[in-house]
Order: sequence, then C-alpha cells, then structure tokens
Amino acid sequence: MDYLPVEVIGNILSRLRGARDVVIASATCRKWREAYRKHLHTLSFNSADSPFYRDLSTNRLEILITQTIFQTTGLQGLSITMDDANKFSAATVIAWLMYTRDTLRRLSYNVRTTPNVNVLDICGRQKLEALVLAHNSITGVEPSFQRFPCLKSLSLSYVSISALDLNLLLSACPVIEALELVSLEIAMSDAQVTIELSSPTLKSVYFDGISLDKFILEADCIEFLHMKDCVLEVFELIGNGTLKHFKLDDVSVIHLDIMETSDSLEVVDVNHFTMVWPKFYQMISRSQNLRKLRLWDVVFDDDDEIIDLESIAAGFAQLTHLSLSYDLKDGAAHYSLQGNTLLENVTVLELGWTVINDVFSIWVEELLRRCPNLRKLVIYGVVSETKTQGDCQILATFTWSIVQLMRKYIHVEVQFEYE
Repeated sequence: MDYLPVEVIGNILSRLRGARDVVIASATCRKWREAYRKHLHTLSFNSADSPFYRDLSTNRLEILITQTIFQTTGLQGLSITMDDANKFSAATVIAWLMYTRDTLRRLSYNVRTTPNVNVLDICGRQKLEALVLAHNSITGVEPSFQRFPCLKSLSLSYVSISALDLNLLLSACPVIEALELVSLEIAMSDAQVTIELSSPTLKSVYFDGISLDKFILEADCIEFLHMKDCVLEVFELIGNGTLKHFKLDDVSVIHLDIMETSDSLEVVDVNHFTMVWPKFYQMISRSQNLRKLRLWDVVFDDDDEIIDLESIAAGFAQLTHLSLSYDLKDGAAHYSLQGNTLLENVTVLELGWTVINDVFSIWVEELLRRCPNLRKLVIYGVVSETKTQGDCQILATFTWSIVQLMRKYIHVEVQFEYE
C-alpha cells in the first residue's frame, strides 16, 4: 500500500459507498488523508445508508457535511440525499453548492431546505453533466441565465414545476441526451394540463407516475422511451424514425401515436395495457428490424378482439424473441392462430396464462409449430394459494400435456415459472 500513488488512493476512496466510510478510510495514514483532500472526486451522503445520520441533530449534521465537503478540492461527483426528518438551512446548502460547483460534473440533490434553494441558479453555466433533483421546487426558469451547456442527463423526481418552466429548462440544455421525469407536480395554468417538450438531442426518455391530459414530445434523435404508471389522454411522439426501444408498463392512454418514429424499432415491450390491436399493430408495423415483441397481460378494448399471429409473423420477419400473455377465449384463440407463415427467426418464446384450460395447451402447440428454430420456451402461470383438488388436477393435466408435447421438440429448453 505504501507504493500506491495518491491519485490511485483517491480513486479507491471515491468508489466507497458513503462519505462516512471515506472519512474513516482516509484516517489510515497521512498519504490517505492527502488523497482525500486533493484527489477525491466523488462523495455521497445518504441518510438511508447508515443510522449514524439519523442519530444526529440537523445542526450537527449540517456541520459534519460542511466539514467533510470543505476538506476536499476538485469534487466531480456530489450526492446528498436526506430524508424529510431533516430540514436544512438554505444558507448552509448554498455554501456546499457554491464551494463545489466549479468542478462538479454530477450532482444528485434531495435535500429539504428553508427556504427552497434554487439549484438551477447556483449550478447553471457550469460544467455539470448529470443533474438529479428530488423533492424540490422549480419556478421562473430563465434559459439565458440558467443554462447548462454540458448537461447530458437530467432527472426530476417529485419536483413541482410548471409545463412552461419544464419546456424552458429542457431548452436550456443544448446537449441533453437522457431525461427522467418521476411523479412531477405540474403547476396548472388552466383546466387542461398539457406539456409540449422539444429537444433535438434527446436519446433516452423515462416517464413514471405522470398524469396529464396531453403530452407531446418532439425528439429527433430519440432511441429509448419507457413509460410506467402513467395516465394520459393523449401522448404523441414526433421524431425522425430513430426510436429503437419502446416500453409501456401499466400505462393508461386513450390516444397513443409513435408512428412517425417507429421505423427503427427493435424492441416493443408492453405490460398491463389496454389496446386496440389493429391500431397498435398499424403503429408499429413499419418496424422491419423488430427483434423483440412482448405483449404481456394486455387487455383488449373489444371483447372479441385478438392478437393476430399471422400479422406478427408476416410483418416482423426479423423477430427473435416473442412474449405473449393475455386472456384466451375459445373462438378468439382459434382465429388468432389462422395462417401458416412461420416465425423462422424466433429462438425464445415466452407464454403466459391467467386461467389454465385446454385452449392454452392448443395455443402452445400451435406456436411451437410456427417457430421451427426455437431454442427456449418459458411458460408463466399464476397458481392460486387456495387450491382445490380440481385445481391441482387441472395443473397436473396441463403439465403432463406439455411434457408429452415437448417430446416432439427435444432440442427446445423448457422452463416453468409459477407464481
């Protein structure tokens, strides 16, 4: 250890989980203390990591964090996450940010203060590349002053902000590539809540817990879009056909339009979603390079509606991974299997049920026939905790039928996942 350069020791200290561990480790010897002061580039304070923070009063915690930060020079990454039990002095928090802002590249800020600290004012026009804000309030964004010329990643969680300020903030980040919005509190100016965002550089977008009437996103370079637990009346994505990964997870939306950007789709992953299959298929049908299609626990707007396997086989010739799980009805299931086009490139097939019946076994058998180059089959099912003898017999019969069926496909690996 004596021969390690102080720069290497600084890197080691920077990889430790929390600031308390850094301080303890730096007390090893004079060389480690020097590395802490001059070559530490990442520091993290998180009240969830250790009960040590919760045992301190707010004033004592402020002093401790201040002393720890002010002994460093050249911090590039600073993370401060404190629970709502502590409400810090705004002057103290401003001092932390002012001291580090000239060298900071990454800032994660989840601190409650009195009054609110305007992080954008303090860190704007600096070298910040990644900004994570939580439980904060943003008002009166001025793009000319609060500009982030180097910011590539922005995450806002439980932040109060108006639709206008959100759009202005995004426009103040000319090279932004990743945007994450979680449970925003959108300040309403009228009865209808509408957000329109535009960025020519955005590549990755994640929305979680967003409830709006209308959301329009214009992103010419977008490649990844994930929406989770969102309630929207209208969502429209405008772009240049660059979207590759599209995921919906427990989303309610009346009008969904990503057609303009769907030409390059490689992954479509839909979970807990009510759809009109013909419209949804039309929206993604331009995706000639689709590799993975997952339609899991989907519900149809019309009871007689089905997922047409023939349209999937004919429309997505490059598909290698297919996952399907929805309520199978006797007549609809038979109709969905009509046609003879093979899914020749599918090597992984995942199938799930809500109710075990003979229809599901027939469905599995037909899908196996349509996938001549299949290598892996995974069957997912839900088993009730209160099982009657009849339920156990149905499950046993189903398992036996699958075992019998797979004797024809000995080259296929089979897995069962029950919950």
